[in-house]
Amino acid sequence: MTKYEYVKTFLREQLHSGAIKPGAKMPSIRQLSIQLGSSKNTIIRAYGDLEKEHLIYGVPKSGYYAILRSSKAEDRAKGLIDFSAAAPDPGVIPYEELQHGLSRAVELYGDHLFTYGDPQGFLSLREAISRHLAKSQVFAGPERICVVSGSLQALHLLALMPFPNGKSAVLVEQPGYAGMNRSIGLLGVTAIGIARTEAGIDLDELERHFRNNPIKFFYTVPRFHNPLGTSLSRSQKETIAQLAAKYDVYVVEDDYLADLETDSKADPICSYDRSGRVIYIRSFSKIMLPGLRLGAAVVPAAVMPMFRMHKAVSDSSTAALSQAALELHFGSGLFQRHAALMRERYGVRMKVLQAACDRYLNDDFRLSRPEGGIFAQLELPEQLPAEELAAALRLRNVEVMPTTHCYIPGFDAVNGVRLSIIRTNENEIDTGIRLIREAAEEMLRSGSGRASRSAFSWI
Repeated sequence: MTKYEYVKTFLREQLHSGAIKPGAKMPSIRQLSIQLGSSKNTIIRAYGDLEKEHLIYGVPKSGYYAILRSSKAEDRAKGLIDFSAAAPDPGVIPYEELQHGLSRAVELYGDHLFTYGDPQGFLSLREAISRHLAKSQVFAGPERICVVSGSLQALHLLALMPFPNGKSAVLVEQPGYAGMNRSIGLLGVTAIGIARTEAGIDLDELERHFRNNPIKFFYTVPRFHNPLGTSLSRSQKETIAQLAAKYDVYVVEDDYLADLETDSKADPICSYDRSGRVIYIRSFSKIMLPGLRLGAAVVPAAVMPMFRMHKAVSDSSTAALSQAALELHFGSGLFQRHAALMRERYGVRMKVLQAACDRYLNDDFRLSRPEGGIFAQLELPEQLPAEELAAALRLRNVEVMPTTHCYIPGFDAVNGVRLSIIRTNENEIDTGIRLIREAAEEMLRSGSGRASRSAFSWI
């Protein structure tokens, strides 16, 4: 056995035996080099291979961490390829650093944990968020920022509350974020749909809606759309801001994946707002622990008093421990480092997804082509109803989400499924797309649904 093989075997045994606990930081390269009498290059090579095997992961300027092993519930689902997930993979969360951050938060903010705070959130956190948003060309002082218990809370409050323009209907992209569609439906708010495609939005149609309907706000996900995964162009974002000012319509911009952006010139609609008509929503759940349930809303001065009042009635104040932890993660650079890691990792996975679809599926399937993010939509041929294909895939231990859930009632839905790469590694993505092909083939052979043998050239 070579020295390299010995080092790799030693580390693998430490991980599998639990000697190195899941989520714990791995020994430093220098420390291992001394302990095992190996060169630093040998340790680096071993760590690189263990990372490819998904046993560890690296955090820039921090080191390597052991990946969290499955819980008992996940063990029962061993082998599941989950294209339906929207929450981060627990196996790539820096738990040791997070635990340290939470402990420090208790030490430093203990007096805040036993009292109700400002409904807008800690002033110090809002100042930190203000600095963070400025990197995305969103310039707002802490007085215009409200910390919320997840971006969905902000969306729910905005759908519920009255607006200064006195209008009542909400214009929503179709398909769109299923959580927002559900919130509008539960509140009984009048919802009007406008088609969103890979090319974006028909701006002439948008103007007709703004001019002819009592739209209080237009809800849009311009960056890494859910479920399409694609983004609006700069000219479209500029025009939306101009139309909002012209027709006194507010825009609620859900920029939930801004921290995964790789294009430094991809500015949000908010950056083109000159009339105070854009409400900007940012989520921090897709980067760090979704259980922290934290987001931020940048609210125009004319809207803030009403929003603040509804926020106070909703939950008095956002959880103090979560706020303190996020502030410390910003201050330590942990959030930024982890965001950089996720951008790289998800970028690789998205390219693997596109390559796998090109390899296994023919032209009857249409995959959207996002430049980043975590979602893509796979449009299916008519002969393969999305719900039936999803059911067939469950038998193969593959989960997908039919995009029918992303439409409001009465709007014509595209026959498709949303594919998420947030909890699937490269091997699982390739296997999962191959299984989609196999399930489609089986449906065609059995004549299930509306499938027919003549539908595909490879049957």
